Amino acid sequence: MAVAGIERRVDVKIASSSKEIICGWLYSSQKFTSSSRGPAIVLAHGLGGTKELKLDVYADCFNQMGYTCVVFDYRCSGGSEGLPRGLIDWHMQQEDWKAVIEYTRQLENVDPDQVGLFGTSFSGGHVIQLAALDKKLKAAISQCPFTSGWRSSLCTGVTVAPRLAALGLLDVLFGSDKKPITVSLTGKPGETALMNAPDVLRTFPPLIPEGHSFQQRVPARLVLKLPFLRPGCYASDVECPTLFGICGRDSVAPASTTLAYAKAAPNGVIKCSFRNIFLSNVKERNNRVNHAIATAS
Repeated sequence: MAVAGIERRVDVKIASSSKEIICGWLYSSQKFTSSSRGPAIVLAHGLGGTKELKLDVYADCFNQMGYTCVVFDYRCSGGSEGLPRGLIDWHMQQEDWKAVIEYTRQLENVDPDQVGLFGTSFSGGHVIQLAALDKKLKAAISQCPFTSGWRSSLCTGVTVAPRLAALGLLDVLFGSDKKPITVSLTGKPGETALMNAPDVLRTFPPLIPEGHSFQQRVPARLVLKLPFLRPGCYASDVECPTLFGICGRDSVAPASTTLAYAKAAPNGVIKCSFRNIFLSNVKERNNRVNHAIATAS
């Protein structure tokens, strides 16, 4: 169970653009009130991830520093409504981010001009694009971000890519909301999975809390759109302070590609690490969060 800061958080339901419900957690600031409003951070997970996969740890750290935090699951995933279950759709997820940002700006103890974003991996790419388009955002933290769908697609291997494409085509032609053609999120090298680098099965499963029901297979239609997504291209239009946390050994979002995009951000700060960003010890993680906030402020 994801328990970090559980005594300070409440479950919330947010209406999406389609009126389907987005489920999330609200960590309300213990420092700011309706008469003295303060900053907030919106958080969401990466490819196929839900809020239970260690985002509670980050939200808890931010909240202890005085920030209101809103953590959410995209439509079709986790506790949120929507079909087909597990669907990963870039445009829909962008709309979900916008709905949650608007919700956060309307909270009584939040200054709407002091809302920032935190995204990791796939959602790190979302954060870059959103920060470029929404000029009211105060700051952004883009951790090991997905910046090029083409480069990430190549990471699965030349023999796997055609098999993935075939599954994607089958899902588009024959899949339905109730019975999509699915593909595994993770797998061993050479297996037909969205993430199959040598380190994936060592680093991803530990993120899943014991007893948590996690959806390992997702609709394969994403595969046909993934190569054409390039959120890194938006980096040069991001005006707010942005911290790019780049993992030097990232096997899904190549660091060299991310670095090239990050350098184009006018107010970007780049930090590289070779440590596991989610599984480090508490003291190290807290130090990293404190540094991230200071850098992106």
